[in-house]
Amino acid sequence: MELNSKIYVAGHRGMVGSAIVRNLQKKGYTQIITRTSAELDLRNQQAVFDFFEAEKPDYVFLAAAKVGGIQANNTYRADFLYDNLMIEANIIHAAHVQQVKKLLFLGSSCIYPKLAQQPLKEEYLLTGPLEETNEPYAIAKIAGIKLCEAYRDQYGSNFISVMPTNLYGYNDNYDLNNSHVLPALIRKIHEAKENNAPAVIVWGTGSPMREFLFADDLAEACYYIMEQYNGRELVNIGTGEDISIKDLALLIKDVIGYEGELEFDTTKPDGTPRKLMDVSKLHGLGFRHKTELKEGIGMAYADFIQKYVTA
Repeated sequence: MELNSKIYVAGHRGMVGSAIVRNLQKKGYTQIITRTSAELDLRNQQAVFDFFEAEKPDYVFLAAAKVGGIQANNTYRADFLYDNLMIEANIIHAAHVQQVKKLLFLGSSCIYPKLAQQPLKEEYLLTGPLEETNEPYAIAKIAGIKLCEAYRDQYGSNFISVMPTNLYGYNDNYDLNNSHVLPALIRKIHEAKENNAPAVIVWGTGSPMREFLFADDLAEACYYIMEQYNGRELVNIGTGEDISIKDLALLIKDVIGYEGELEFDTTKPDGTPRKLMDVSKLHGLGFRHKTELKEGIGMAYADFIQKYVTA
């Protein structure tokens, strides 16, 4: 990518999209194209086609998606499937029509089978049943990967896919009804500390293992892959290290300085028992994450205080 290339970042106000925009700006890119959802409804095919025809971006980072945690995924199943299918199909096809030089599609680690062998290798895609609670979202993301592959196969489009692990960082979602586990724990434990509550309720048994990547590290990985990789196959992006939900809660408790107890509500679902990415392909391309978990939680907590508590 040249510094004056026109680069469209779809989903620029989300945690991932905003990290990609920050990364590009730091590197000196001057023509970053963005639209809010109020300005451009990505589910509207004609609106997306008109936008691409007018702007003619050279490169696309497709980070726009409807996202949420276990509860949101399980409650709004139709919305998660429909909205994500429409967003990705409209953008990928418009990128093809306008002959975009390269597109990078961001999927999710939930695309892998629920009981797949760990760590999760790229070739495990479509080898078994998905986790039931977020199956609609996962199916939409799998469709996006397959769309990129199909446009490459049929038209020679340089469309690539990356699968990030669980993410956290600046501009995360802290709504307790539809956020992911790490930001939800930050908010819960912060509020317990503020209210001098004796304990914090954590969903599930605390035993599931999860991997977490700081969103700015993901942005750097996406940039690196956009520059270095032109393969058909998807690439996992993660740290290659995981932690139990219990130990994660203890780590957040330590960062925030909360003295109370953790209580595990075992009537609530655990989700997938373990989700760890095999990142040997990513490491083979020459990229490794920089931000360790405790440091990243500290930065995310400072961002939470600034954006949510102070505001």
